[in-house]
Amino acid sequence: MSNLPCETKEEDHVTIPMSDGTRLSARIWRPTSSDGEPVPAVLEYIPYRKRDLTSVRDSVHHPYIAGHGYACVRVDLRGTGESEGVLRDEYLEQEQADAEEILTWLTEQPWCDGTTGMMGISWGAFAALQVAARQPPGLRAIVIASFTDDRYADDMHYMGGALLSDNLAEAGTMFAYATCPPDPVVVGERWREMWHERMEQTRPWVLEWLRHQRRDDYWRHASVCEDYEAVRCPVLASSGWADGYSNAVTRLLGHLDVPRKGLIGPWSHKFPHLGEPGPAIGYLQEVVRWWDHWLKGADNGAMDGPMLHAWMQDSVPPSTSYEERPGRWVGEPDWPSPHVEPAAHPLTRHRIGAPGEPSSDEAGRGEELTVQSPLSVGQFAGKWASYNAPPDLPYDQREEDGGSLVFDTDVLTEPVEILGSPSVELELSVSEPVAMVAARLSDVSPDGSATRVTYGLLNLTHRDGIGAPEPLEPGRRYRATVELNGVAQAFPPGHRIRLSLSTSYWPLAWPPPRPVLLSVYEGSSTLTLPLRGTHEPDEAPQQPFGEPEGTPPVATTQVHPPEMRWDVTRDLVGYRSALEIVKDAGTVRYEDTGLDVHRRAYERYTAVADDFTSVSGESAWTMRFQRDDWDVRVVTHTVLRSSETDLFVDATLDGYENDRRVFSRTWNETLPRDHL
Repeated sequence: MSNLPCETKEEDHVTIPMSDGTRLSARIWRPTSSDGEPVPAVLEYIPYRKRDLTSVRDSVHHPYIAGHGYACVRVDLRGTGESEGVLRDEYLEQEQADAEEILTWLTEQPWCDGTTGMMGISWGAFAALQVAARQPPGLRAIVIASFTDDRYADDMHYMGGALLSDNLAEAGTMFAYATCPPDPVVVGERWREMWHERMEQTRPWVLEWLRHQRRDDYWRHASVCEDYEAVRCPVLASSGWADGYSNAVTRLLGHLDVPRKGLIGPWSHKFPHLGEPGPAIGYLQEVVRWWDHWLKGADNGAMDGPMLHAWMQDSVPPSTSYEERPGRWVGEPDWPSPHVEPAAHPLTRHRIGAPGEPSSDEAGRGEELTVQSPLSVGQFAGKWASYNAPPDLPYDQREEDGGSLVFDTDVLTEPVEILGSPSVELELSVSEPVAMVAARLSDVSPDGSATRVTYGLLNLTHRDGIGAPEPLEPGRRYRATVELNGVAQAFPPGHRIRLSLSTSYWPLAWPPPRPVLLSVYEGSSTLTLPLRGTHEPDEAPQQPFGEPEGTPPVATTQVHPPEMRWDVTRDLVGYRSALEIVKDAGTVRYEDTGLDVHRRAYERYTAVADDFTSVSGESAWTMRFQRDDWDVRVVTHTVLRSSETDLFVDATLDGYENDRRVFSRTWNETLPRDHL
């Protein structure tokens, strides 16, 4: 859109000095009138290269917000883009101290009125929430999307104490991003020195993440769940049900003691105004209204209406991607919501009983149900977090269910709606000292197809507290609770609700050292669903949001086509199975800078039969930057394997200038498995 209230100006490279002499690179959009009439400043602070890789996305929302009377400041973290230094890991103390210095610098600029906010998605949301907990002066509010407050158990690392394969994949992503060169057009001849400094001082991040297999001080640092009271400014938080970060919005609503609003749509890892699967919404209008209220003091009803808007998803056939998710907006006045009541359903002889139904134990028919899942269970699980890079959503669960312990409700005679996090309390025993349970909740249609609604993982050595593992005694009975990811889902009459339990979920999660026989004792195990009463009036209007708005994106040209593949293969001679993922963006030319950028990510996860020590994960990246006679390429490759006692990491980093290799380094490290 072009009819914005304020005329704006852009500065594409501004340096911000840090106290140690390091200079960070910023891009600033602000009203032209701010030269004489200062305005609040809004900071987005991420490592993803403002000059190219996020420039299209940035150009949609930052000029839009600036056009409503704000100075929007997009800063690349230390060691990324044109910012000096080295990026060594995520969410370090240095990163947050830099953010505080940036905020102070902003308040001192003549075009800033001394008031600031922070916003972002993913890393940018982490940064905003973590910095808010440090209570810097002048930070009046934050707007965050797709984030977590728990770095250990509710991020890409250790879900329920189980190692996620995204721990490897995302470490591979940052291995590449942290070693990319700055643009010589901006930094001049120093680009080569800066680039080599990054390559020489960067290590594969997966090594550090695997050194901390427990919830220790490494993960407690910057996990806001450790002290919710530290956040003292208003928070507008959003996420999507298809995202890996579907839990933190409601946790913040339930634990923060500040003005707060929550928004959860059907989306993958996207801003809501770019939301996929749709419907996308007029998110930027809501953001501007939030800033107007909290940074400018406007009495505009920003806090009116429900505390939480959530998209109640209707039933859909299983698919690895959706353009739209049918459903409706519902509103909750508070969280926990008075509209949602937990309902405990007994698990009895492969059935999910009705709440209050006598258990098998009470009827004298208690039974031990067993399962030992093959490694093939999980090949249709999709990604931990969907990036709407089809096909990264879970597919029909029937084949997965063949290697699982399955419980079904009777055919539903009335609609059932859930909103929140289901949980499964199990009385169980296992055959090995290290074991895991994957619990999946599915919507089963009359034709038998099964659409996964949500899931949860628990490394059973963490049964008495995530991050405090103790080995299991084979054959001994334990009680353990598996928390499933939050979701809003409507199950229609004629369908069934299914709970599936498996002892492996490869390759979404790394399997235990050995195959495990799991025994579940029906009658003393339950599925608890967060039932939302359909008789309650919805707090939200049917169309609470406008259509998506934003400024026109910067011009790009697709020079070479992209390639997307997601292949599951099984060799019935050697019994090798594989999931192979290609995410190749092709070559894109950024017309405003004349830069050609090529990005290619490759992942491969393999296993042989049911040999749990045969599993292997591989992440490889190529990043190439070209303009005229400048041609620089970074190639990274990381492989993770394991024995029953150890994890093995083999990684390489190669840097090329004009097709000549100018840097190369190899890592080969062994790390002991810690109850994993």
